[in-house]
Amino acid sequence: MLTLYHAPKSRSSSVIVLLKELDALDKVEIRQVTIPRQDGSGGRDPANPHPEGKVPFLVEGEDHVRERGAIMLYLTDRFPEAGLGPLPGDPARGRYLGWLSWYQGVLEPVAILNFFKIEHPALDATFRDYDTAIQRLEEVLSQQDYLLGDRFSAADLLVASPFAFFGEGMPRPPAVDAWVQRIQSRPSMAWAREFDG
Repeated sequence: MLTLYHAPKSRSSSVIVLLKELDALDKVEIRQVTIPRQDGSGGRDPANPHPEGKVPFLVEGEDHVRERGAIMLYLTDRFPEAGLGPLPGDPARGRYLGWLSWYQGVLEPVAILNFFKIEHPALDATFRDYDTAIQRLEEVLSQQDYLLGDRFSAADLLVASPFAFFGEGMPRPPAVDAWVQRIQSRPSMAWAREFDG
């Protein structure tokens, strides 16, 4: 059986939402663990097998997956019935993989750097600046409802997640804000907030 190591109100909460969307909650054991929090609370949990003590961490038998983009890809491939991740051969597969990777490699670093007001030309050259990243989202979301067109996917859950976490600390244009609101208003989001307490 799959096991997800999860800490409430953390990055792993978006994986909890995905499991609800996939109708796979009965196929994955969710083990709550503690993690060190930015406010100094919490701490590394010896029951968490993640090599850095972080979440989410997904285990299946002898295999494991870390990093949200990889976990979401693994789960949408593992539970394709929900249609939340285009499979190999689907013409949207490349865009799906691109958005999952873009989040991990561009948006999350840029959002954190912007939130903490850390600037350096080398960082901008490597990751892009915040405005450029948001402009990329606006270009897509001003033309369509979701990152893959009219098709909601796990990529939307992942890429929208920091907007909920940082709130007003991540300014965005109306098209991006409307998309964030569409994601946040899904029943799975309300369920996950209640699950996390």
